[in-house]
Amino acid sequence: MDVKVSSTPRGSYRKFLEQLSGAGKAIGVLTSGGDAQGMNAAVRAVVRMGIYVGAKVYFIYEGYQGMVDGGSNIVEANWESVSSILQVGGTIIGSARCKAFRTREGRLKAASNLVHRGITNLCVIGGDGSLTGANIFRKEWSGLLEELARDGKIDHEAVQKYAYLNVVGMVGSIDNDFCGTDMTIGTDSALHRIIEVVDAIMTTAQSHQRTFVLEVMGRHCGYLALVSALACGADWVFLPESPPEEGWEESMCVKLSENRARKKRLNIIIVAEGAIDTQNRPITSEKIKELVVTQLGYDTRVTILGHVQRGGTPSAFDRILASRMGVEAVIALLEATPETPACVVSLSGNQAVRLPLMECVQMTQDVQKAMDERRFKDAVQLRGRSFETNLNTYKRLAIKLPDDQIPKTNCNVAVINVGAPAAGMNAAVRSAVRVGIADGHKMFAVYDGFDGFAKGQIKEIGWGDVGGWTGQGGSILGTKRILPGKYLDKIATQIRTHNINAILIIGGFEAYLGLLELSAAREKYEELCIPMVMVPATVSNNVPGSDFSIGADTALNTITDTCDRIKQSASGTKRRVFIIETMGGYCGYLANMGGLAAGADAAYIFEEPFDIRDLQSNVEHLTEKMKTTIQRGLVLRNESCSENYTTDFIYQLYSEEGKGVFDCRKNVLGHMQQGGAPSPFDRNFGTKISARAMQWITMKLKEAPGKGKKFVSDDSICVLGISKRNVVFQPVTELKKETDFEHRIPKEQWWLKLRPVMKILAKYRTSYDVSDSGQLEPVQQHNGHEEHAAI
Repeated sequence: MDVKVSSTPRGSYRKFLEQLSGAGKAIGVLTSGGDAQGMNAAVRAVVRMGIYVGAKVYFIYEGYQGMVDGGSNIVEANWESVSSILQVGGTIIGSARCKAFRTREGRLKAASNLVHRGITNLCVIGGDGSLTGANIFRKEWSGLLEELARDGKIDHEAVQKYAYLNVVGMVGSIDNDFCGTDMTIGTDSALHRIIEVVDAIMTTAQSHQRTFVLEVMGRHCGYLALVSALACGADWVFLPESPPEEGWEESMCVKLSENRARKKRLNIIIVAEGAIDTQNRPITSEKIKELVVTQLGYDTRVTILGHVQRGGTPSAFDRILASRMGVEAVIALLEATPETPACVVSLSGNQAVRLPLMECVQMTQDVQKAMDERRFKDAVQLRGRSFETNLNTYKRLAIKLPDDQIPKTNCNVAVINVGAPAAGMNAAVRSAVRVGIADGHKMFAVYDGFDGFAKGQIKEIGWGDVGGWTGQGGSILGTKRILPGKYLDKIATQIRTHNINAILIIGGFEAYLGLLELSAAREKYEELCIPMVMVPATVSNNVPGSDFSIGADTALNTITDTCDRIKQSASGTKRRVFIIETMGGYCGYLANMGGLAAGADAAYIFEEPFDIRDLQSNVEHLTEKMKTTIQRGLVLRNESCSENYTTDFIYQLYSEEGKGVFDCRKNVLGHMQQGGAPSPFDRNFGTKISARAMQWITMKLKEAPGKGKKFVSDDSICVLGISKRNVVFQPVTELKKETDFEHRIPKEQWWLKLRPVMKILAKYRTSYDVSDSGQLEPVQQHNGHEEHAAI
């Protein structure tokens, strides 16, 4: 392959995938321990990426048991072996707990089975136990080979040729209990299952004024319990890492009865299966039920979710995560040397990173140790920044202090929704209102965007008014695309009338444009010289200053679900290609990421111009594909990717060119992408980022104790976003130069570097810049001054 080397500004050389060859290498892939949704996406990515770089890839069936037993358990995989598994939960290559591998004899058999097939690269997908096992195996490898040679099982040449074993791990675990990684494969899907159940239970609990105790998985880790409590606004949550204080029984009952007194018709209590009190005694769901019934006499029911949480289809997030990690794992194996320690590929914020496997395992075990020794504060800290933030946010939003205990600031803060509705907006409003009240401000809701602002549709909003908002789709406050420019006079008057001291804007590109207009009008209207911050919320994910926006994940899941159904229909009819149009304006995020999550053959986007030759080559590619056993095609097209190559044009072109080989259908997804209940990711992201925005407002208002202070500096009117691994506030005026206003997108978009991943997994040759991957990082590399963006 030709090597591309181009110089980067740092003077270093860029590294391209073309420079790495897998020729002559064999990779074994196995899933071990408990299964998790998304494992199949990871297996698919490893197999296809391995084949792409010229390596042989072997399935090792039934985890380590299959490695020990050998024979038909270790089989070479081809491109088609992993077709149609992206949308399947669990693992198609099976997983088993294996006693034999814990013994040296077992590992000896396993080594012999691998050497006979020339496998010296292992990709292990599992939890900390499985990864620890792989590391022991790697350390013993040369000793095992020498022993096999002494017993005459292999010759000395083989000992030399296969001298060392490379191990790369991916963490597949629904509990998200592995330190060093923000999200493990399967966690997001498990949250989807839990939230579906909670949403369903809420309607029946409402009808009967019931209390529900929900038990979720997590023997040693409370992540699922905590995040689902945050995402559904549960009244109380029990976690192994953070047991309730002594006398919790009474405080919980008081809290439940207070909520009932506030006209709330139901209570939801979430319990992790491993919940304990400060003395390490278990707290069971039955015990909680008895307590509520005897103390309060409420009609109480227990629901234990059990293995439902492990099942079902992987969410879009898990499919993308697993596909990225699988590709990264193969690159890590190709780059490994005998000196490289075993590593785990994982996600930090929004970046794929490699971490030393044993350091992560050690930290994960330290958490358990801290819990056993009742050092619960340490346990929470060891879980990582994201866990801690979740816990603190939950506490602030769930428990309201009595009014006389909240020091008043005499500041009024307005919250407004602008632009098109996006799922998760309501969760963001709820969080802002409650954090604002807890900080001592008066909170005001502005109805119907800037239009309503000008007309004075502004009302004070209280703690209880936003109860139950997290699960609601759309925008309860109402939202419009109208910009403030025409109404500046009226808006300034309203700010004066209601004495508003700060504004939080939740919305998409219109909100960003509106913020720019307000910023420019500050010279003329002193009323606008107040802190303003915008939280990005749009399905298009096109707001400058943030890698993610509220609502995009929900839209992505809608697209992925629809594509799954369409693929099924296409497989049934055979030889059919579907062309699907997604939303997003000029931003190709939904089409590109939807393509990656649904396993599309192509995704046409505005950011990557294409011409008739590209369309022609896609048609040829599909024609070739129809000769294999996979006789269906899926093509995504962003609604504005090209003025002339419309969805109809592409449909007609494909129909004509594919005559006799395949037929075509088209589908425009439209506004269903904006609707629906928000995904757990969007609820959680909206809640956390909006709480962070309110903290910023409170901090700004504290700088101005006197009423007279005017905020005129650029840093008092910001966009809050996630950039790579950090949460950042960026002055809206500075973002101007990073914006393509004509097409309403940022000039640079992080997800474009994932384009080649989608193409490689769809069997196209492409150039892939892998300069970002490579260095092993220490596990706890969180600098104090930067805010880590764990979601």
